[in-house]
Formats: sequence, C-alpha cells, structure tokens
Amino acid sequence: MSARSSKAKGRRLQNYVRDMLRDAFPRLHQDDIKSQTMGMTGQDIVLSPAARLRIPYAIECKNVEKLQFWRATKQAKQNIEENQIPIIVVKRNQSEPWACMPLDHLIDLISEKNNG
Repeated sequence: MSARSSKAKGRRLQNYVRDMLRDAFPRLHQDDIKSQTMGMTGQDIVLSPAARLRIPYAIECKNVEKLQFWRATKQAKQNIEENQIPIIVVKRNQSEPWACMPLDHLIDLISEKNNG
C-alpha cells in the first residue's frame, strides 16, 4: 500500500470517529471536534476546551491490518493533556472499529461504586 493510500485510510477512520463524536454531542459546535491533519503530531481527534470538558479522552486512531499495539499505546500516552485518558481506536479492512483503554478506567466506568 502506498503512503498516500495509507494516509487516506487513516484519515477515513479519524473522520468516522470525529463524526460519531459530533453525533453523540449535538450541543457542541462542529469546530469543537476536529480531525487532525495527517502527518501532524498530537492527538488524532482535536477537542476544543468545551469538548474536553465532556470528552476526557485523548483519541489515537489506527486503521491498519497489523497493529503495533504497544507502539500505539506509547503514542497515545505521549499525546494526552491534563486529565485526559488515552484511547486507541483500531480498525482493519472489513472489520468494525474497536476502542482500547486502560483497564482501570474501564473498571471505573462500569463499577457499581460509580453507577449505583
């Protein structure tokens, strides 16, 4: 696969995640949730301060056939800002996207302590 088509594949996943977040948070403005320009450093999904209050995640998108998981987790951790939790969204051809997050955060999300 050429570098150009690889970047286009990555961009499609970033735009998909961006659009899902925009649909999930209709009170936010479109400019509050953006897809990072390919090749730029930092988070793949760029959140405004208003969006960060509602979405406390640093999202790294990987649309690849063979995921280098530990490299992706390192990259996601390097891109977090204050009070953010890293999430990796992964996808490959003919597969649905999956989200990976630190286990302790998942336990916090589903814990009876937090949910009644």
